[in-house]
Amino acid sequence: MRGWWRDLTDLVLPADCGGCGRARAVLCPRCRTALSGSRPRRVRPDPAPPGLPAVHAAARYADETRAVLLAHKERGALALAGPLGTALAGAVRAGLREACSPGRGDVRSPGARGPVLLVPVPSARRAVRARGHDPARRIALAAAGELRRRGTPARVLAVLRQRHPVADQSGLDARQRRDNLAGALAVAPGGARLLGGGPVVLVDDLMTTGASLAEAARALRAAGRGPDGLDPGERTYRKTKSAVYPRAAWEGREERKTGPGKTGSNGGGHVNRELICAAVVAASPDAFEINRN
Repeated sequence: MRGWWRDLTDLVLPADCGGCGRARAVLCPRCRTALSGSRPRRVRPDPAPPGLPAVHAAARYADETRAVLLAHKERGALALAGPLGTALAGAVRAGLREACSPGRGDVRSPGARGPVLLVPVPSARRAVRARGHDPARRIALAAAGELRRRGTPARVLAVLRQRHPVADQSGLDARQRRDNLAGALAVAPGGARLLGGGPVVLVDDLMTTGASLAEAARALRAAGRGPDGLDPGERTYRKTKSAVYPRAAWEGREERKTGPGKTGSNGGGHVNRELICAAVVAASPDAFEINRN
């Protein structure tokens, strides 16, 4: 009977730690510390692809962390989504703290108008079929739950789609990855209107060259712009201002919020853009070396 129960448990929980292989542990204390025990830091690859937002990572992609990510992604150890989501939530909080720090008047505090919106970078459809799940989306859902438990309203918006197939990224250098992904992502029809409710944070499980995050950020920014190249808030602001001043009189001026009901480019109001930053569970060790301070 005891052996039967153990076999049944193995169908639900991994028999060994996803990081080091220790028996009877989803994730042993040592590997959990490797994943979430350090303060998340801002990282940036070198060279960084154009348009890459500020990225915060929970851990280096090495040793136990690498093993945990591969166990979840490639071997279907779905119980690891919980601790991976906890690590991702820490990176999200670090990015929001930096973006909303004093002196950053272009970014409002999280939750002022809606929850933090976690947008996972989508996996290729063929990869999702082969794995039987979308790793980034699963981890994002776990991270949103962890953020809510700690008092930060959050939800997942899986609005990014692949517009066309892309080649396997493994074996490609930084430039080849940028070329491979150029124009590959877009926001699903109707998705753009869902992105205005709160700060937008791109999330993924891993960053190597940053090409995927840069392409995802481009797609999100493009979704909010019309043929004139302006986002809806800026378009409204310009229409409002042009009704009062000739275009030449206000274009390029730095105006400030001076009282209730006033708008300006340096305070609240229409021209403030929502935050687009990125958070990942792990990043290339090289990216950590560049930003070790």
